Formats: sequence, C-alpha cells, structure tokens
Amino acid sequence: MAENKYDKYFLKYEPPPGRPFIMGPIIQRMDEKTIAGSNFYFIHWVLPHDEPRMKIGHPPHIHSEAELLIHIGTNPDDPMDLGAEVELCMGPELERHVITQTTVVFIPPNFIHAPWNPLKTTRPWIFIEINQGLRHTEKFYPQLLTKEHRAQLDWNFWHDDAMSVGYPNMVKPK
Repeated sequence: MAENKYDKYFLKYEPPPGRPFIMGPIIQRMDEKTIAGSNFYFIHWVLPHDEPRMKIGHPPHIHSEAELLIHIGTNPDDPMDLGAEVELCMGPELERHVITQTTVVFIPPNFIHAPWNPLKTTRPWIFIEINQGLRHTEKFYPQLLTKEHRAQLDWNFWHDDAMSVGYPNMVKPK
C-alpha cells in the first residue's frame, strides 16, 4: 500500500506492549516524540468497576504547563451523565471534588492537584489528559498525603518527570 504524504498525522489505536492499563484500553498517548511539535495527550477508556482500581489514586503533583482533564460520558441519551464518580483534590489543602457529569477541569501551571481517582464506574467513559507542553512533566508532593496513604503507593511507578524540563516558577507547598 502506498503511503500518503500526511499519513503520519493519523494515529490509529495500537495497544501498548506489556500489561494492560489499569483503567481500561489506552486510545492514544502522544507527545513530541510521537509527532514533532505535538503537546502531551493521553486518552483512555475507563471501564466499569465497583471499587477503586487504585488505593489512593494519582498522588498530588504539579506540571510546568497548564493541563486539561476531560471526563466524557458515553450515554447518547444523557451525555452529561458520566456514569462514574471520580475524586479529584485541588490545591495544597487537597480540597475534595467529586465529578459525576461530563466535565473539563482546567489546571493552571504549577498548581497542586490530585489525588485523581475513579471511585466507581457504572458505564464506560472516556478520559482525556492534555498537558499544554511538548512533553509530560510532573513534580510530586507526597508530603501532602498522610503517612498511611504514602505507604500504600508504589513510588516506583509515581516519579518526578520534571528534572529534564525544569520548574522555574514551581509553587512549593507550605
């Protein structure tokens, strides 16, 4: 089959190698390594579950660029119904919010957010993470969690991705 000039801009679903993603099938993960000039995007399904798939969720952290967290319900008769309960904590005080409707959350640069944790899902929904930078950056704040919560996390999985990019305006927790 002949290749077209712009085929490189069409990314089809290809399951990543290794074990499956804990939330559900990954639709696409891309950044400047995937397509030159692309910001970081991570899109995946969240499949039904009664209990949280993660004990604590994605721990508190910041990014050097603004981020959008997009939660999209898949019920065509009621597109606002997410079919899920998702916990998201905001700020260094970890102000708790529960998302149950199709929602976009704007996270300013260097703003502490998370844990992010789908608590319950009754119908598949789609999650899209957009970091408005060419690569994914993260600086974690484990000290904001209780000692018990920190002990439940696998810190081999959660690690800072900030060193290669830098955080000139990093907001330090008090």
